[in-house]
Amino acid sequence: MKKSLCCAGKCDAPIQTTLEFLRIVSDENRLKTICLLNRGERCVCEIWKELKIPQNLASHHLKVLKDFDLLTSKKVGLKVIYRINGKTLKKYQNLLNHFLNSNPTTK
Repeated sequence: MKKSLCCAGKCDAPIQTTLEFLRIVSDENRLKTICLLNRGERCVCEIWKELKIPQNLASHHLKVLKDFDLLTSKKVGLKVIYRINGKTLKKYQNLLNHFLNSNPTTK
C-alpha cells in the first residue's frame, strides 16, 4: 500500500512556509541567536561576543531573522536591541507541530 503525503496534498502553502522556516533556523548561528534571545533582549554587540563570531556576521544573521519576522528590534540611543517575536515564533511552532503530529501511525 502506497503511503500518501501529509494532508493528502492539500497543504502545499504550509509546507513551503514551514520549509522556509526550517531553512532559516537550521543555520547554527541563527539557532544560537534564537536561543540567546529566548533568555532576553540583546544588542548586536552582546550577541556577536556571546556567539564568538564577527560583528558583521551577527548583523547578517539578525537581518535574516528579522526579515522573516522572527525578531523585532528597537533603537535605544545608538544601540539596536533585538528580541524574539513570540507571535511569529508560535505560528511556526504550530505549523511544524502540524506536520510532526499529522501521521496517525505515530499517535
